[in-house]
Amino acid sequence: MTVFKLTIEYNGAPFHGWQIQKNGISVQGEIEKALGIILRSPHKIHGASRTDAGVHARGQVAHFKTDVEISPYKIARGVTALCIPFISVVKAEIVHEKFNARFDSLGKHYCYRILNRSALSPLKDMTCWQIPVKINIDAMRAAASQLVGKHDFAGFRSSDCERTTTVREITSITINIPEPDIIEIHVKGTAFLKNMVRIIAGTLVDISIEKLSAQTIIDVLASRDRLKAGRTAPAKGLTLEEVYY
Repeated sequence: MTVFKLTIEYNGAPFHGWQIQKNGISVQGEIEKALGIILRSPHKIHGASRTDAGVHARGQVAHFKTDVEISPYKIARGVTALCIPFISVVKAEIVHEKFNARFDSLGKHYCYRILNRSALSPLKDMTCWQIPVKINIDAMRAAASQLVGKHDFAGFRSSDCERTTTVREITSITINIPEPDIIEIHVKGTAFLKNMVRIIAGTLVDISIEKLSAQTIIDVLASRDRLKAGRTAPAKGLTLEEVYY
């Protein structure tokens, strides 16, 4: 059996998330359909991150096994051709037989993008959360710095999160302004809870526009109370940038 590692980019807008759903299309489902056509038999893929409905990716990673002799080039081109315009296999490669996209991951890098202006942007609407009032970047950076390190992030997860342990480590948070009116929140960590990055982004925004106090991060970490944190930022602003191995 040959194990293929896929690096995948996708626009999450039309999908009900990465994972196959009973009702609605998924990224995993569309790629598996394409592989079934190319390899002429069903093949299951395993992703590194189960991104939610509407979340995008530049560097999602998945793997699958096959006994069909085929080149990585044909896999990448074939899947992309059958999945366009929303999914692209940026790279396909043959890896060692024990490689597992999910369990071999050492960490992930997410970016949350914000459009900070009152005027609409047809070009950025699908990938940014629009905040029409002025964001205080200094306040946002000060609050973000309190999240770095190993903490119990129970207050920064969705109510339906099924993880039994809520201790996670954020290795870095950086906030950049790559172009006028665009704010990027880059979050890197070893693992994340469901909606964790989106709740962090929503909380940082609420602090930066004085909807929440500067003490909020400390209070949420100490209390583990989701109700004390900010809103859950919309899915469309979140992108999985990279998975580390």
